Amino acid sequence: MNKGVLSSPVGILEIGEENNAIIYIKFCGDDHVIEENESEYLTKCKEQLKEYFEGTRQSFDLKLSPEGTDFQKDVWKQLLRIPYGETKSYQYIADRVGDPGASRAVGNANNKNPIAIVVPCHRVVGANGKLTGYAGGLDKKAWLLKHEMKHTNSEMQMDLF
Repeated sequence: MNKGVLSSPVGILEIGEENNAIIYIKFCGDDHVIEENESEYLTKCKEQLKEYFEGTRQSFDLKLSPEGTDFQKDVWKQLLRIPYGETKSYQYIADRVGDPGASRAVGNANNKNPIAIVVPCHRVVGANGKLTGYAGGLDKKAWLLKHEMKHTNSEMQMDLF
């Protein structure tokens, strides 16, 4: 496995890649140190993330290989369908995976999402439009949503806190 780090507006990100597929992107503390072993694919992922943070990229062109249950993977696939600058509710995702009673399970799958930002679990909000849990912290979720709305013509107004 290859690992790299990227300093971003939402903090240090650690990226894991194996067999030319991203297996994780996670938030780390500012003092996080790893032994990096760059690969061409890690470099590609970092470049795309930099473009995202600059506001010039709205979708990613990366092969993803997250570890998870079949249900989690179904949820994560639905997250990839949420357009940049938009949000959907946990209930909306539960409906899309064919289990309308599974909004809590969707929340748990979001919490286990190993590929932050690229698999946009930050775009999932409560039924009332308010921000709810985010593995990176609600401040990061709010920043990511504001960033995306700033770079779209989104008229969506939301109560971020």
